Parts: sequence; structure tokens; C-alpha cells
Amino acid sequence: MQLTLDSIHEDTPGPKWQALFETYWPLYKTWFLSEGAAARPGYVTSLKKLRQHMPELTPIYQQLTDLAGGGDLAARFLSLYCPPSYLTGCSQAVWSGDSPVLVRNYDYSPRLFEGNLLYTRWLRPVIAMSDCLWGVLDGLNEAGLAVSLAFGGRKVVGDGFGIPLVLRYILETCDTTQAATEILQRIPVHMPYNVTVVDKEGALTTVYLVPDDAAIVTHDPVCTNHQQNVEWHDYARLTSTVERKAFLEQTLADSHETGPKFVRRFLHPPLYNTQYKKAFGTLYTAAYYPTRREAKYVWPNHSTLNQSFNKFKEGRTKINLIDN
Repeated sequence: MQLTLDSIHEDTPGPKWQALFETYWPLYKTWFLSEGAAARPGYVTSLKKLRQHMPELTPIYQQLTDLAGGGDLAARFLSLYCPPSYLTGCSQAVWSGDSPVLVRNYDYSPRLFEGNLLYTRWLRPVIAMSDCLWGVLDGLNEAGLAVSLAFGGRKVVGDGFGIPLVLRYILETCDTTQAATEILQRIPVHMPYNVTVVDKEGALTTVYLVPDDAAIVTHDPVCTNHQQNVEWHDYARLTSTVERKAFLEQTLADSHETGPKFVRRFLHPPLYNTQYKKAFGTLYTAAYYPTRREAKYVWPNHSTLNQSFNKFKEGRTKINLIDN
């Protein structure tokens, strides 16, 4: 099974982003309408909520909507307000040595992976793995702030934004972990998520988000696919979320662990998963280095993609996934 990752540099929304929209919109449209058009908020409500909670993104949103043709459905989709629910896996952790690194495995179905790494300068320089065409799965900004998300392991769905757009907002507007944490505490999200943030000073938080209660802010350097307690036990067993978290905690407790060794841990079980047919296979391992403002993406077959703000190379990376 082969996966492709396209690295794309476009400072402001333009023809490259428009081409991505034209490529992926048919699939996103099907997903967006999966419960019927009436199940999604209208354009006026979506725009109002975006202006209320993330006003700095509104000009970019309007530019993207125009590039998408200005249609009602596309505009509602791009707001990412109350989108359909979806599940991903993911393990993420911060190694806080002499130079902190945020490492994460993104576990999902390769058929549903957008596969675009975007370097943009919308409000500021950002390198991020794209989702929903302008949202962020994980990434880094030029201020040295890194973020990553994981599904929180609960079934509840409510009113709020899809977390990829909130991560985009953080990277576009924040310099520090503290500023990012304040945003995570105030913006409503539509599903349970775990978000890990680390800045160039090494300050880190993991914030547990739910749509039906207040955010829980911790300094946990590790999170997987449950929050403080396991609530969805079948999902926990399927994804080994408890075992993955315990492994990471034990590894970080080892005084002999090094940053490079810690990154390599993510290329092997129990962190690396190959259940692609069950939509739970590791698609990439990302390592973000806030002090160096660099990003690295690695795979077990020795493929490595290094990117930075000073040296970002456009192109296509082809990865052979091992399918059980």
C-alpha cells in the first residue's frame, strides 16, 4: 500500500490552494452531507461563530471561500463549525531534553488522508499537516510553537468547531503555550480531543477538550486516545490507548533516553500500528523542534522528510505502508 505526501508552499491563498480544493471537494462534500444538509449549521450561523471565536481568521476564510467558488455548501464546510463526527487514533508526547521535541504518530485510514503538508504565510509563517483543506492535524509556526491533536476517546458530540481549525488558529495567532492554552479553554469544540502544545521555551500543556464541559489543562507530556479516564472501553481495547500511554510514560522516565532515540520509538510497536483496513494504521510520524523551528517526518522504511522555514522543499514523498 502506497501513501503520497505533497509538500506545498504558497504564501497567500491562491491557485495552489484552489487546486487542492477542486481535487478534494467532491470527497469532502460527500462527508459534509453524510447526515443531510439540514444537519449542518447554515452559512450565517457559521460565519457568525467564526467571527465570534476566531475573528483574525475571517479574512483568510473569506479568501478561501472565494477561491472555492463562493457556494453555500463550501462556505459552510470551510467554517468547520459543527462538522460531522470522525475518529482518529494518534499517540503524542514531548521529550523535554536540552531541546524539546513534540513527537506524534497519526493513525487513520490512508484512503481518508488528505496528504498535504502546507507552508503558508497567511497571518504568519506556518508549516502544518493539512486537514479539511485549511485545518491542522499537527504543525509548527515561526515563533517556535508546536501543536498536535488526538481523538479523546468519548462518544459525545456537541456544538463547536472541528479541532483542526482551532489548531490553525493557534498557529496563526500565538507565540507561547500559555496563549494557546487560553484559546483552547475558550473556543467550543464539537468532539472530545486531546491537544498537546509546546513552545520554544519548553513550556508544555496537554489540554483535554470535550463539548459538554470545561477544558482540563494538564502538564502531562504524553497523551493517546483517552482522557483522564477510559470511558469508551471497546475503543480503548481496539486502539490499545492505555498500553501506548503507559509505554510512553515509562520511556520518558528513563534518564538515558535521548531525543533521536525517542523519535525512533514511534516507528515500532506498540506505538506504530498497521491496522489500515480498520482505519487505524500509522500514516506518518512527525517530530517538531520548536527551538530549531524545524519539522521532520519519518517512516519505518527509512524515508525521511526534513522541512524548515529557511529550507522548505516542495515535492511529493512516496511511502510504502506495511499492511497486516
